[in-house]
Amino acid sequence: MIVASNNKGKLREIKEIFSDIELKSLKEANIEIEVEEDQDSFYGNALKKAKEIYELTSEATMSDDSGLCVNSLNDWPGVLTHRFLGEDKTDRERNLAIIEKCADLKDRRAKVVCNIVYYDNGKIIVGEGILNGFITTKPRGENGFGFDEIFELDNGKTLAELRPEEKNKVSARYLALIDLKNKLSK
Repeated sequence: MIVASNNKGKLREIKEIFSDIELKSLKEANIEIEVEEDQDSFYGNALKKAKEIYELTSEATMSDDSGLCVNSLNDWPGVLTHRFLGEDKTDRERNLAIIEKCADLKDRRAKVVCNIVYYDNGKIIVGEGILNGFITTKPRGENGFGFDEIFELDNGKTLAELRPEEKNKVSARYLALIDLKNKLSK
């Protein structure tokens, strides 16, 4: 199966959970394509990527999309998590903008949503993971990437304050991968 990614951390996590299946990254499959994420849902973006890679290879493909959703802001930034300030901005710039937008909120609850799509010749299976937490008032932690430093769990730690092996057991991607694996085994 092809995993529609070249992100080493993501690939390592996926390969640990799907250790019984031979998985190839885009690079390992000699695919050099950047699929535009222009759909209005995590599912839509993941399905679009999986279909486009499948059309090139005729091999089963797994693709994901995820993002941060602030409950009081109608799940903003959602599918635009990585792009709402523009493609050229850093994680820190995005995180500070999110904190600023949440500054006056009494309810800082948020969630990370991940959809992982398995696509093979028209067959679609979707795994979903949702991790609930809160938006912090300032960045904390050195581990992780993206919005990990501003997403606080019920235990009071941000995702960036967890060790990688701790984060990998609670992340929305982990939950989505387990959901997908369970559905694929049926």
